[in-house]
Amino acid sequence: MAPSTYYAARSRRPSARAVRDEQVTAAIKRVHQDNYGLYGIRKVHAALARDGGVAGRPVARCTVARLMKAAGLKGVSRSTSPRTTRPGKAAETRPDLVKRAFKATAPNRLWVADITYIRTFTGWVYAAFVLDVFSRRVVGWQVATHLRTDLALDALEMGLWTRRRAGQDTTDLVHHSDRGVQYVAVRYTQRLAEAGAVASVGSKGDSYDNALAEAFNSVFKAELIRNKGPWRGIDDVEIAVAEYIDWYNHRRLHGELCLIPPVEHETNHQHTIPPLRTTSG
Repeated sequence: MAPSTYYAARSRRPSARAVRDEQVTAAIKRVHQDNYGLYGIRKVHAALARDGGVAGRPVARCTVARLMKAAGLKGVSRSTSPRTTRPGKAAETRPDLVKRAFKATAPNRLWVADITYIRTFTGWVYAAFVLDVFSRRVVGWQVATHLRTDLALDALEMGLWTRRRAGQDTTDLVHHSDRGVQYVAVRYTQRLAEAGAVASVGSKGDSYDNALAEAFNSVFKAELIRNKGPWRGIDDVEIAVAEYIDWYNHRRLHGELCLIPPVEHETNHQHTIPPLRTTSG
């Protein structure tokens, strides 16, 4: 190679494509970092589209794929986890009103609940969650170092308080869970009845009957617990869960909701409800 060719190449200004790739890569890294380093190609592409592209121009999905690979970025993968709730010993008379059909036409029609576990340096920590099936929003949660009924009951109370604070009615609610001893306890059943909710339980020992709640637990373990661990104890777990749930509800793009966050999905639904007509008399 002639010296003039070498020095010409070194002094040549970057091409327009190289400049654009640098801009898009910076935006991709920002989106990836701002979302717990969890997003894969599809969600990074969707997040950039929601932001109006990069420098006012849309970004193709194939470009996102190429630049993420070059930057060594990828989404998180999840794996299955064992069950944590223990079946109640008493005869269960509550029916399965869901029959694995985890669908709802509006908020507060169907909630699902479950418990998962987290290993810490100081021992096991347990987390209870309550999800609204319509929006996949976590309406209630609680973290504790025990598996007593209070753990599940506190998560339920948060869910009821969240909806009550927003002026929403829960009297048409179906609450679905597995047959864990926490959920068949008398106090839990009484609280559901006080709220006007109907209790539903899946069949004994069949995780598919509470598949949506179990799926959330799997996502939670992959996106937060394994991704950000190890954990010292309940205090740092509780802080991290609070931050994660806020992100999950308000900013995380959900694949089952056409890549929008749960709270945005509920807001969009609220705006589609026609106002009640009043008559003067």
